Amino acid sequence: MNFASDNWAGAHPAVAAALSGQAAGFAPAYGTSDLDRKVAARVSEIFEREVAVYFVATGTAANSLSMTALARPGGVAFAHREAHMLEDECGAPEYFTGGARLSPVDGALGRIDPALLDRAIRRHPAAFVHAGQPMATSITQATEVGTVYGLDDIRAVSGVCRTHGIPLHMDGARFANALVSLGCTPAEMTWKSGVDIVSFGGTKNGCWCAEAVVVLNPDIGRDMPFLRKRAAQLFSKSRFVAAQFDAYLCGGLWLDSARHANRMAAALATAIDVSSKLRLAWAPQANEVFAIMEKATFEALQKAGAVFYDWHPPYGYAGPVGESETMARLVTSFATTGEEVERFGRLIS
Repeated sequence: MNFASDNWAGAHPAVAAALSGQAAGFAPAYGTSDLDRKVAARVSEIFEREVAVYFVATGTAANSLSMTALARPGGVAFAHREAHMLEDECGAPEYFTGGARLSPVDGALGRIDPALLDRAIRRHPAAFVHAGQPMATSITQATEVGTVYGLDDIRAVSGVCRTHGIPLHMDGARFANALVSLGCTPAEMTWKSGVDIVSFGGTKNGCWCAEAVVVLNPDIGRDMPFLRKRAAQLFSKSRFVAAQFDAYLCGGLWLDSARHANRMAAALATAIDVSSKLRLAWAPQANEVFAIMEKATFEALQKAGAVFYDWHPPYGYAGPVGESETMARLVTSFATTGEEVERFGRLIS
């Protein structure tokens, strides 16, 4: 019963087979192979427009390079105060950009409040050299607390960005989970709603080590080839990243894997909702479930073989967490089985 993280899951068999298929033979290096070009063309098809695709190893690299591509002298980027970029990347965006600042913006349950974003940006007027220059906003889709920005939510944020003349980045580490939750197309969730650049994640959804920066707006990111090289993210044998994405995108595997993870999360939430020992903190919208339980129950479940983490209540959470209680995060993946969820349900009944 492993609900620790979708990062803990292995690789989907189809992805593993695709990697093995590239083990023999030779292919041009540094992203110039036929497979690299094929996958880049496929990503353009998925997003319904010509895009630039840059394979990288990690989501942190994708986020940091995205910010670097958008950086300005004295740059300030805005993100939700609990965004991965702010809390879990060890200052990598600031390091890669050469000193840009990340400014936290509030909003309930992981989503930026557009009005508060507008207020935050206005604190950095263009003519006031001491405040620095607004350079970008980043939203996380799905968020760190398992919620999803609806299309209207994205458009509201992008509208604020357009008012102030700054681009919008999407941290899509769980891009597919959000996409199937909304039931829309990648184009609708991104550039048609005002997103300019995406960190497109595969690792959490069945890949071994495959992330990409996808530049949707042709007016930005022209220096990305050089930035990626300088950041040591241009792999000589990049076909092994391309091979993962090739299998991942083939036949809708990426969407099927995300739907499965989301279904397992919904089943887990149902079990928690009827539990006598746990209560649901809020309804999940993707593949992360948050619950409140007694600390003694947390320890008992861990001893019974359930693996998951405690979690701090996010900004905007209105429910009580008693002194003897804790909040916990449980994450499902393509590899989560119905039997695991059923066993956990029996433990908390």
